Amino acid sequence: MRRIKVKDTVLVQSGKDKGKKGKVTQILPADDLVVVDGINKMFKHLRSGRKNESGQRVEFYGPIRLAKVALICPKCNLPTRVGFSLVGQSKKRVCNKCHQPIE
Repeated sequence: MRRIKVKDTVLVQSGKDKGKKGKVTQILPADDLVVVDGINKMFKHLRSGRKNESGQRVEFYGPIRLAKVALICPKCNLPTRVGFSLVGQSKKRVCNKCHQPIE
């Protein structure tokens, strides 16, 4: 079970976007990377396919290290570490500050 999932709100803790919040749009678990909407803006320059057309500049959000982000608890609205606890027969993510389950 992952500590951070898609559609979670996270806080960037280091780097050029330190202090910004955003929603997770993609997770790359093999490389421990996460793509956050509005964080790490990058541009890709594309050449034109024909002679008379101009090229394009495509804007996208690049991946950042998973260790640089902290989950923001939806209940207490604070950046927190994620713990796990057994609720019935299932394992749930839990905020380590307010001890409430994270959905």
